[in-house]
Amino acid sequence: MIKQFDYAHMKEVFARFEASEPHPKGELEHVNAYTLVVAVALSAQATDAGVNKATRGLFARADTPEKMLALGLDGVTEHIKTIGLFRQKAKNVIKLSQILVDQFHSEVPSSRAALQSLPGVGRKTANVVLNMWFGHPAQAVDTHIFRVGNRSGICPGKDVDAVERAIEDNVPVEYQRHAHHWLILHGRYICVARKPKCGACPIRDLCQFEEKTL
Repeated sequence: MIKQFDYAHMKEVFARFEASEPHPKGELEHVNAYTLVVAVALSAQATDAGVNKATRGLFARADTPEKMLALGLDGVTEHIKTIGLFRQKAKNVIKLSQILVDQFHSEVPSSRAALQSLPGVGRKTANVVLNMWFGHPAQAVDTHIFRVGNRSGICPGKDVDAVERAIEDNVPVEYQRHAHHWLILHGRYICVARKPKCGACPIRDLCQFEEKTL
């Protein structure tokens, strides 16, 4: 496995990320904490662009758990049928909405455990919500972060849990809040899977990836 960057390298990496994008943001569209939970849950095995296209109409009709329940399973299914695994995801949206009404007074909870008690909400989804809505420096490791971390030396790990710990343990605290956004955007647009755009990479000289492209 590639070697974990030391502190000096980590400081330099994230200083460059911050310089190129001081205020990185997630790309899933939402209007409140509830719609963020739904959007992130729908994004599993789907693109953010595809989710946004489906949820614009959905959230115009239902931006609270009560409105989503009133829309019903068939209504939710119709709105999100362009998203992969839409039938199961529609069921999860209805179930999590009911749980929010029954157990959380229709409010999105602010703990990881409570969020993960909702159908369709795993650790990554919970971390996205904690970070984007509640401002907690939680690290939501997706395929982009896993790839970037293991290619570069920023946060190597054998699985997503190890990569998450590597970020939490090694990224300087002043960069923790936005770390996963910088890494996702880097993996989505520069350090892509098949042919990384190393010529445009702001950390090319620091990266340990041996098969760099021009």
